[in-house]
Amino acid sequence: MFAFTRAARFVWSSGCLAVLTGAIPQAAAQPDAQAAFFKSRVEPLLVQRCLECHGADPKGGLDLRSGPTALAGGKDGVVLLPGDPEGSLLYQHVLKDEMPPKKPLPQAEKDALRQWIADGAWFPETSLDLFAATSEKRGGYDWWSLQPLRDVSPPELQAPAPERAGLVSRWQANPIDRFVFAKLQEQRLLPSPETTPRAYIRRVSYDVTGLPPTPEEVTEFEAACAAETGATDTIGDRACEVLIDRLLASPHFGERWGRHWLDVVRFGESTGYEVNHIIDNLWPYRDYVIQSFNEDKPYDRFVREQLAADSLDPGNPETEIGLAFLVCGPYDIVGNLDPAQAAQIRANGVDEYIRAATESFLGLTVGCARCHDHKFDAISQRDYYQFYATFAGVYNDDREVATGAQRQARDAQIKPLREARDALAAQLGELEAAVLARAQGKAAEYDARWPRPPVDRRGTTEEFAPVRARFLRFISEGRDNDPNGASGYRLDEFEVWTADETPRNVAAAVNGGKASGASSKPGDFSAAYTADLTIDGKFDARWLAGSRELTLEFAQEENIQRVVFSSDRTAAVSVDSPEAPFPCEYRIEISQDGDAWLQVADSYDRQPLNEAHRNKRYKDWEFRTEEQARLLALSAQWAEADSKLNQIPPLPVMRVGRLEQPTEVSRIFGGGDPQRPLEEIAPASMKTLERAAGSYTLAPDAPEKERRLALANWITAPENPLPARVMVNRIWHYHFGTGIVSTPSDFGFMGDRPSHPELLDWLARELQHPTEAAPDQAWRMKRIHKLILMSQTYRQSSAYRADAAAVDGDARLLWRFPPRRLSGEELRDTMLAVAGKLDTTMGGPGYRLYNYLRDNVSTYVPLEVHPPETYRRAVYHENVRASRVDVLTDFDSPDCAMAAPRRANTTSPLQALTLMNHTFTIDMAEQLAARVAAETGGVSVQEAVRRACALAFSREPAPAELDASVDFIKAEGLAAYCRALLNTNELIYVD
Repeated sequence: MFAFTRAARFVWSSGCLAVLTGAIPQAAAQPDAQAAFFKSRVEPLLVQRCLECHGADPKGGLDLRSGPTALAGGKDGVVLLPGDPEGSLLYQHVLKDEMPPKKPLPQAEKDALRQWIADGAWFPETSLDLFAATSEKRGGYDWWSLQPLRDVSPPELQAPAPERAGLVSRWQANPIDRFVFAKLQEQRLLPSPETTPRAYIRRVSYDVTGLPPTPEEVTEFEAACAAETGATDTIGDRACEVLIDRLLASPHFGERWGRHWLDVVRFGESTGYEVNHIIDNLWPYRDYVIQSFNEDKPYDRFVREQLAADSLDPGNPETEIGLAFLVCGPYDIVGNLDPAQAAQIRANGVDEYIRAATESFLGLTVGCARCHDHKFDAISQRDYYQFYATFAGVYNDDREVATGAQRQARDAQIKPLREARDALAAQLGELEAAVLARAQGKAAEYDARWPRPPVDRRGTTEEFAPVRARFLRFISEGRDNDPNGASGYRLDEFEVWTADETPRNVAAAVNGGKASGASSKPGDFSAAYTADLTIDGKFDARWLAGSRELTLEFAQEENIQRVVFSSDRTAAVSVDSPEAPFPCEYRIEISQDGDAWLQVADSYDRQPLNEAHRNKRYKDWEFRTEEQARLLALSAQWAEADSKLNQIPPLPVMRVGRLEQPTEVSRIFGGGDPQRPLEEIAPASMKTLERAAGSYTLAPDAPEKERRLALANWITAPENPLPARVMVNRIWHYHFGTGIVSTPSDFGFMGDRPSHPELLDWLARELQHPTEAAPDQAWRMKRIHKLILMSQTYRQSSAYRADAAAVDGDARLLWRFPPRRLSGEELRDTMLAVAGKLDTTMGGPGYRLYNYLRDNVSTYVPLEVHPPETYRRAVYHENVRASRVDVLTDFDSPDCAMAAPRRANTTSPLQALTLMNHTFTIDMAEQLAARVAAETGGVSVQEAVRRACALAFSREPAPAELDASVDFIKAEGLAAYCRALLNTNELIYVD
């Protein structure tokens, strides 16, 4: 760091510095000249080379953002002496190439720094901003993606040679083609020839709907192209347009593109983290997304609904479900009694909302500014916490969503029934109170009936006269924490001892005993808490009683006289802990044959465990005959009224977040730590986009709803360049495999630069303000799809060309159409479709390709066999976090624990093994064989081959293929042949 070697005192006045050391500085330049020199030569130097270390978080305490802080120096003293560059440690270290470290300044910048100091080290009154300009290390406010959308026109193309005039004319019609062709020309590249009608319909069918075309659709399209062009291998423009319009109108379009959006927004139907419980009421958001894409909802409206639907269309479930966008990510439901940890968990939750909103809609990694200013982008920690204040009232939770009319109608149904039930409850209460008061007057008489001590959860013993028995039944009639709760108790051990001289525990499993009784744990987890735990001789686990009875069977008839049972034999929990509820009212019966039962003991001569149990006994014993009859009648009437109330359907409850007014003003957290609150912060927009999109700032206590609405309006304002840029790039990404910006959710410094920047802005403008369509088409995405799908760029062959690949190996410039492998969802849907088994039912609760086991944590066990009820499209699968699903996971369907704007594309042996050997593939091969046999009527093996190839590949088999296929089927069978087809590259790749 800079060492302090010379004392100096400075006075800052009107932007000028006077040195009070007695030294006479060189004559200072005039203020206007100083300002101009600083702006052009010094400010870029300081911002790009110095403020990274000596800015908001200054190393050594030296802050060079302003005159006062620069003159104050750092922890080692003063480093800047205006008028005396040689005496200034700042200049000395720069001159010796010690600062900046790693990459010294060039001589021209050293000279500029010296001149500036010599002229008086002039600073502007406002502090310098690290983000003012882009440097080699980070992006600034002038970063390309933060600038307003440009009004660009498609370039006019010139034929590279006369013989290419026809090619150029074909690429002139669609503006997209003109941008792409011009970029190819810059690299002396030519586009590839047009693909075939067969390849095109297969390509566009998968891209738009995620499903293969039927053989009949292929034939119809090829015929339409031939009729239009007079050639069998040429795509007709009109036929192409008709096809695209049909596919975009298909409900399968929303299923395909809705799946893409669900990837982007990290949609998953479980909580994530270690508990990872399933969420059964998030599926309406999936249906909302699919419907929004199908109806071509304007994208700006789509965005606003997902941030502020409760302001745009309050109480409308069809719209308000859009708010599930905020809460469909992972969140920690464990909780923590430590306030510091609870605050951290909450901060993590709000961070999740911030990342989802800014990455999905703006393509900016704002979450990286949680602990400090963004290291690479012009995003400050203040920007981050202004978003934090915006989402401070959002919580992951369920909420009723209904219209006012729905609420009024339900209230009208409920009110009379509730009043009647409450009146009956009051009468019951009065009756029981009167009986109890009378019984309490006889307390001494009643208390004499129970001479024995109360039960003890750590060990209760019942002794009775020796009796012969093969079975023993324990019947609970009340828990320690609920006098009326007969089930729900726990037992760690139940012992039955013989009357022998050396007693034996004949209930123990080691002695041949058996135990039966329902478990209160749901589903498959009940196996972990069975009644067997009561006879295993251990006290570390408990049976969770799902019924009032525990039945024990001995190996043979025995002479018994004593039982001992407990729920906490080792005193592992406190006496009032809810972890070991104990049956404190009970009967014990024995039987020799399991049919006839004899009571041998009960708890009613024991002292009541507590006041609640005492009062229940009082009332049970004191009720007179007529009072008992009235009690039964009132109870029946109450139960009837309660049943009618429960039959009224509840209002829709959806996972759309609990929205509450924040009770505290938000603050910046130092280092992202809620235990280090710093300055107060208000809901506001980002300074990052202020130049292009304007800004807003709300009051720190602004209503919660207004915070999200203000953000939604700012994001979708026409001046904001990022939402349109980001969305058209996503559309391009999913059609061509790579976006114009290859990092779809990161348009910042660490993201990729656009391959076709002018095209990107043209498409974004076209999304916002269509040039050749009605105004109501603004922000509608199907127009952009059609422009792309109709383009010559999209209609190119995917054939590899070594000469072009040598220049552009990844085909980013689009000299060919990039072939791709089907996604896991497409592959599964394809196998179902070609086998004729795809269930096209849309919407509603999803299906599961796993067994769901729930306890304190959840476990998801993949199904070995996929039953017919799972034959719907993969988008309707109930995807959960941190779990694998055969076929889908193997082919790179992402874990929804995080957003997946760009899926991985791996190749592994497991894919081949799964595709060949999984029961789903085998089942689909058999179904495909059955379909082929039925549709060809068993006319000939050749016809079966032709039909199978048409279904799987959308084409006729070549003669050699036909001959080889016939021989194979005769040797191995049609099902084996169909299984082979489902394992081919031609099936799983789109050219």
